[in-house]
Amino acid sequence: MKRSSGILMHITSLPSPYGIGTFGEEAYRFVDFLEEAGQKYWQLLPIGATGFGDSPYQSFSNFAGNPYFIDLDFLVEEGLLEKSDFGDLDFGSDSEKVDYEKIFKNKLPVLKIAFHRGKEKYQEDLVIFRKENLLWLEDYGLYMALKFEFELISWQEWPEAIKLREKNAMNYYKEKLREEINYWIFLQFLFFTQWSKLKQYANDKNIKIIGDIPIYVAEDSVDTWGNSEIFLLDEDKRPLEVAGCPPDAFSNTGQLWGNPIYRWDLLEARGFDWWIERIKGCIKLYDIIRIDHFRGLESYWSVPYGEKTAVNGRWVKGPGIKLFDAIKEKLGNVNIIAEDLGYLTPEVITLREKTGYPGMKVLQFAFDTREESDYLPHNYDKNCVVYTGTHDNDTANGWFLNGKKADVDFALRYLKLTEEDGYHWGFIRGAWSSVGNLAIAQMQDFLGLGSEARMNIPSTIGGNWLWRVKKEQLTEELAKKIYTITKLYGR
Repeated sequence: MKRSSGILMHITSLPSPYGIGTFGEEAYRFVDFLEEAGQKYWQLLPIGATGFGDSPYQSFSNFAGNPYFIDLDFLVEEGLLEKSDFGDLDFGSDSEKVDYEKIFKNKLPVLKIAFHRGKEKYQEDLVIFRKENLLWLEDYGLYMALKFEFELISWQEWPEAIKLREKNAMNYYKEKLREEINYWIFLQFLFFTQWSKLKQYANDKNIKIIGDIPIYVAEDSVDTWGNSEIFLLDEDKRPLEVAGCPPDAFSNTGQLWGNPIYRWDLLEARGFDWWIERIKGCIKLYDIIRIDHFRGLESYWSVPYGEKTAVNGRWVKGPGIKLFDAIKEKLGNVNIIAEDLGYLTPEVITLREKTGYPGMKVLQFAFDTREESDYLPHNYDKNCVVYTGTHDNDTANGWFLNGKKADVDFALRYLKLTEEDGYHWGFIRGAWSSVGNLAIAQMQDFLGLGSEARMNIPSTIGGNWLWRVKKEQLTEELAKKIYTITKLYGR
């Protein structure tokens, strides 16, 4: 990874007249903005179909894309929609926040109109698409059709025969829901078609896409339902143990994520086949893959199912270097960023060093006055990715306003920040001037926004993943300012 920089902003945050960012015209304009600003990377959050809490880290599928990102205007150009099909619909009136309920209620029916008009037109393309994605696509189509058949309840609550994937039940619902299954598969066809064109546009401008994958899958997902044997589940398919984080300085009770735990022994015996297919799918979508909670692949916090907090968990050894050796053997050298934040033991650091993957440094974690921090720029080596903050952090300006006074004062002294320059620009300068090969800041930090623009507060439900940039904020003046600081520090 050469010395360079990029911007972190999810697809949902793009401007759009239809309530949520899409792969449409404004996405192409943002790529143009990145080019004008001298940036080489666009980092996204997971782009899978969102489920519980609208979190991109709790997706219905680790292979499928989010149909919300399909651009309606492009479908008009293709003749699959007319403006009158959706012109009067309410997708949300706030240009700075996503209203997921309205998107769910109004966008999916519009996409069904496109399906009915396009299924014959793209019949041959769909046959090829289905063959190319046979591994996951048919199961996904059935799963989503069943979700709506059973009024969106978890597959854990489905009738037992289909919950347990009994052959007769599978055949019955495949026939009964054939049209619905085809609809969900058609949406994936549209998603991948539009995304591949956008990604190619970015790559042609020498901009690479950093994609993000959660280490775990959601319990309510086609991954868990369709591959239940690779998870620690009982005979009724209920999790025996679930994922989380132990208590720490940020939380006395830890974080209880609730995701099923992998049966790493079985996966290893199978050559880590499911994980290799997962990474292979990501290679098609992204240029670089950021693995969330990388430390959980060395050792993970496992909590008995049914616990109310993560306190009573335990550390269990993960697959370690065996997983990455298998990936390298099957797929060659894959460009990966290890999200190695949190409680790092010598074993985790050794694993990351063995893989050769760059780890992460977050400036907001650097100024804890209680101890010397590895996140202070003078402690970096080149093989790292430096962030002002991630999607789980406050914005830079929010941190300066809400952080501990002693920590904020330390940052002001260390980075020589002034109100006149803007604290957020000083923070960006701290990342851009560091020796780390790659520096990334959230779009919110370039705009100097406060906590109102924060993307996510961990361990909370509701009010997250909402922020959107306004079209008029992405100015030529801002692009030039970003370009200047990027050029100054050789990125």
